[in-house]
Amino acid sequence: MSYLQLHGIEKQFGALHVIQGIDLEIQRGEFVVFVGPSGCGKSTLLRLIAGLEQTDAGSVMLDGRDITEAPSSQRDLAMVFQSYALYPHMSVFENMSFALKLAKVPQDQIRAKVERAAQILNLTQFLQRTPKELSGGQRQRVAIGRAIVRAPKVFLFDEPLSNLDAALRGQTRIEIAKLHRDLGATTVYVTHDREEALSMADRMAVMKEGRLLQVGSPKDLYQHPKSLEVAAFIGEANCLLGQVLGKTGDPSIYAVETPYGRLLARKTQERWQPRDGQEVHLMLRPEAIRAAMPSPESNGFPGTLVETLYLGASVQYRVLLKDGVMIQWMVQHPRGDLKREGESLWLEVDSRDLLMLEE
Repeated sequence: MSYLQLHGIEKQFGALHVIQGIDLEIQRGEFVVFVGPSGCGKSTLLRLIAGLEQTDAGSVMLDGRDITEAPSSQRDLAMVFQSYALYPHMSVFENMSFALKLAKVPQDQIRAKVERAAQILNLTQFLQRTPKELSGGQRQRVAIGRAIVRAPKVFLFDEPLSNLDAALRGQTRIEIAKLHRDLGATTVYVTHDREEALSMADRMAVMKEGRLLQVGSPKDLYQHPKSLEVAAFIGEANCLLGQVLGKTGDPSIYAVETPYGRLLARKTQERWQPRDGQEVHLMLRPEAIRAAMPSPESNGFPGTLVETLYLGASVQYRVLLKDGVMIQWMVQHPRGDLKREGESLWLEVDSRDLLMLEE
């Protein structure tokens, strides 16, 4: 049985339907990330789990208990906010222990819990400081420590790294992932940052306009997206249009007619059976493209290089195809001379890396 279950969750604010029939099951100890563009409903869904908003329909189950109508204080959850939400006049120790004091936990247990959390988060030397004496990363660790001392059944994180600079985001991301592993905690995490989601999640739930588009492991979503929307949000994606010509000897590989000639592409969904003549999208990751010599056996197409962006560890090229479509091509760890703008190219792709999507 799943540890945290969402069944038919609905939420409206006036005429705005922000959460639309969400069903999701999360296992004990899992790290699940809600990801999607601003306004997709991911933070609202987290607040519905936390009890900070009330559902209009559906149920929330935690460890076999229906908590749909339970107040947030009785759900055995702990939430870490984007804004830290620390009391400025209290010390780090007082901030981390505040909820335990309200619950009338004995003082010796409070001290033991706070000191253990501070040790885990490298905050021991800051326990007597106030928030204004801490860096942004340290403040966020205090907010996390306040959640740890409560030993909740589920940790909820709402965009916890948004207020940090790039270096601190990377460091704190590693710390949160390590903390999850060390505690074996069940974690639900909200972010709009796909790199953050890909690097931290056991499973990702991609959202748009209050709906779940796809749920799966980072690798599964990157390599087997159900739609172009999921593909484009999880990573850089080039989109080509074509019509299905038919199957090949491999049941997952189809021949597709495009403005650039016949290409072989892999369907991403096992149950989908494309029809001959059906219009489809072909999705191609920039890093899957390579330059080659044209040949009748090549699975590729011609283009003209129009822009070069050298990034040290990689080079990003923009290539114009003959029908006016512009695509991105990435060369990782470039060696030798860079391609010249205006140069004619033949770009090749493995049929397994050219993904055929129904929408």
